[in-house]
Amino acid sequence: MAKEFAFTYEEKQKLAGQTAEILVDEIGLKGDAVQAVMLTPDVDEGRISIDEVEQQYGASVASILRGIDRIRQLYEKNPSVESENFRNLLLSFAEDMRVILIMIADRVNLMRQIRDTDNVEARTEVSQEAAYLYAPLAHKLGLYKLKSELEDLSLKYLEHDAYYHIREKLSATKSARDAYIERFIKPVEEKVKAAGIRCHIKGRTKSIHSIWQKMKKQKCPFEGVYDLFAIRIIIDCPEDQEKMQCWQAYSIVTDMYQPNPKRLRDWLSVPKSNGYESLHITVLGPEQKWVEVQIRTERMDEIAERGVAAHWRYKGVKGDAGVDEWLANIRTMLEHSSSNPSSPGGKLEGADLMDQFKMDLYEDEVFVFTPRGDLLKFPVGATVLDFAYHIHSKVGNQCTGGRINGRVVPIRQELKSGDQVEILTSANQKPRQEWLKIVKTSRAKSKIRLALKETQVKEGLFAKEMLERKFKNRKLEMEEGTMFHVIKKMGFKEVSDFYKQVAEGVLDTNDVIEKYIELKDGEKVPTGDNVARSASEFELDKSQISNLSPQVSDDVLIIDRNLKGIDYQLARCCSPIYGDQVFGFVTISGGIKIHRCDCPNAPELRRRYGYRIVKAKWSGKGASQYSITLRVIGNDDIGIVNNLTSIISKDEKLILRSINIDSHDGLFSGNLEVMIDDTTRLEALIKKLRTVKGVKQVVRI
Repeated sequence: MAKEFAFTYEEKQKLAGQTAEILVDEIGLKGDAVQAVMLTPDVDEGRISIDEVEQQYGASVASILRGIDRIRQLYEKNPSVESENFRNLLLSFAEDMRVILIMIADRVNLMRQIRDTDNVEARTEVSQEAAYLYAPLAHKLGLYKLKSELEDLSLKYLEHDAYYHIREKLSATKSARDAYIERFIKPVEEKVKAAGIRCHIKGRTKSIHSIWQKMKKQKCPFEGVYDLFAIRIIIDCPEDQEKMQCWQAYSIVTDMYQPNPKRLRDWLSVPKSNGYESLHITVLGPEQKWVEVQIRTERMDEIAERGVAAHWRYKGVKGDAGVDEWLANIRTMLEHSSSNPSSPGGKLEGADLMDQFKMDLYEDEVFVFTPRGDLLKFPVGATVLDFAYHIHSKVGNQCTGGRINGRVVPIRQELKSGDQVEILTSANQKPRQEWLKIVKTSRAKSKIRLALKETQVKEGLFAKEMLERKFKNRKLEMEEGTMFHVIKKMGFKEVSDFYKQVAEGVLDTNDVIEKYIELKDGEKVPTGDNVARSASEFELDKSQISNLSPQVSDDVLIIDRNLKGIDYQLARCCSPIYGDQVFGFVTISGGIKIHRCDCPNAPELRRRYGYRIVKAKWSGKGASQYSITLRVIGNDDIGIVNNLTSIISKDEKLILRSINIDSHDGLFSGNLEVMIDDTTRLEALIKKLRTVKGVKQVVRI
C-alpha cells in the first residue's frame, strides 16, 4: 500500500503478516480479509494473478484484492489526501468495507515500522496521510485505539520535539497523576455506592496528540493544560431509571467538589443529533485542580464506544450523514457478528456478513480530478463547463471544451466519478446566454450571468467610444440628448441594445452619424463647417493613438497547467518578486494569491489546504517593479544610514519607498522598503548593503 517505500518481496511478506495480526487482534477481521492481505505480496510481484487467486481461493478474496488494486490506481492520480472529498471517494471506491479496514491496518503497521528509516521525505508523506486520511477513517469506524496511535505516531514523526516534550512531561507526572486520580475517585465511588447506585469509575489520560492540539489551541505550555485526564462514572441501572441515577451521581459529585457551571454539558435531557447521551461537568478537585467528569450508564457508554455515535461530530470530525449512518451499521455488524447461532459453532464472522454490504452512497454527487490530481465534488449532471467555472471565472469564460481521461469532449459533456478533466480554452471564446442551460451549479450560473453583464457593459462602452471617435474625426460634438433621440427614432427601447448592435457591426456607424446630423440640423443646406469631411481629408491626431490601440499586458505568471491571463494578486505576507520560486493559492472568493515557496505561511497552507494549491511560475519579465522589505541591523555609527540610502539612490532602477530605523544600546535596526525589478537585482543590492562598514546583517523579510 505504501508506494513511497521500496520493499523487497521478503519485506513485503513480513509486513503482510504484521498487518494480518492487526486485522485479527485489533480490528476483529479473519478469514478472507487475512488471506487477501497475505496474498498481496505475491500479486504485487506478479507471482499470481487476481484471476488465479479467484480460482484457488475464491471470489471473495479476489474481490478484496481488486478493491485494494482500485484504491492504488486512485492513489496514482496523486490527489490531495487532506480533502474530505478524497476520504469520501475512497469509501465509495471501496465497495467492500474490508478494503478500508485493511488500508487502516496497513498504515498502522507501516507507521510502527518506519521509525528508523533513512527516507525522511517518504516518512513525512506517509505520516501526513496517516493524520489527514487514515486517522479520520479509523475515527468514523470507531477504531479509537488505532486512531489515537496513528495521530500520536504522526506527531512523533512530523513534530518530533513537541511529541517527546509532552511524552517526557507525561512520564514525569504519571505517578503523581495516577495518585491524584485515585484520590479523586475513591471518595466519589464510596459516596455514589452508598447512595445505592451501582457503578464503576475509571480515569483515562488524553493522548499526546490531543494534548498538543489543546496546547496549540489555547496557546499555553504543557502545564497550562488542566484537563490532561477525564474521570468517567459508568452506572449500571435499568433504562427507566437512567436519568434519575445520572443526575443523582451528578448531585453527589457537585456537592463534594465545586462545579464550573459554564462547563456543564447536558446531553441527557436532549441527546445529541447522533444519539450521544451523557452528562459532562468540570469540577475543582483536590489541590485546586480542574477535573472533567463524564456521567453515563452502561447502555449510553456502549452506544458511545460502539461507534454509532462515536463522538465523531462532538470531536469535530465532519462528514455526510449518509457516510456516518452506513459506517455505524458496519461497525454494529462487526461487533455483533459473533452472536448469530445459525452459523457453524453458533458464530458468523463479520467477513462473511460483509459480503452482503456494498456501498450505495453519493447518488447525488460525482468526484472528479484536475490534471494535477486535485479532487473536486460536483452534483450529478454537472458538465465540463461547471468544472471550468469551478477552476476560475476566466477559465470558464474562455472554455471551448475539455479532455476527459484524454478524450476531447464538448462543454456540455456530463462528468462521472473518477474522471480526470482538463479544460480547453481559447482567447476568442466568450460566454453565451445558452450556457445558462448547460451548467448545473449555482456558482457557474452566477459567474456566467456576471460575465454576460460585464460583456454587455464593455461592448456598450467600446461602441460608445468608437462612435465618439468617429464623431471627432468628422469634427462633430456628440450631444447626449440628441443621441438619445436618434436611438429612439431608430426604434430602440433600450440604449444598451443600440450600442450592442453597434459593437457587433449590425449598425453602420456612418449611418448613425448621418441620422444624427439629419436630426440636429434638420433640412438646412450644408455649408461651411457643416459640411461632412471625406475620409481622405482626415488627419489622425497622434494624441488619440493610445485610445485606438488596445493596451497589451504581459502575462508575467503562468498559473497551474500553462494557463495564462488569470487574475492574481501578490501575497503581502511574503511579497514575491520576479525570480522567486512561487506557488498559487486559490482563495475563498475564487481569486489566486501568489506566495513565495519559502513564505512563513506556506507550510500551514500546504498542510491545511493542500487541495487549493496550484503551480505558478514566471513566464517572462514584465515592466513591473515589486515592493520588498529589507531588515538591516548594524552599529549605530554616524552616517551609516546615509551610506545605506546613498547606495539605493545611486541606482536609477531602484526606488526607496520608506525607511524605519530604531536605535538601542549602540545598535540600529531598520526596515527599508524598496521598489525593485527582480531577484537578481535584489541579490546585488543586498550584497552592496552588506559591504557598508558597520552593517552586521541584511535580510529580506
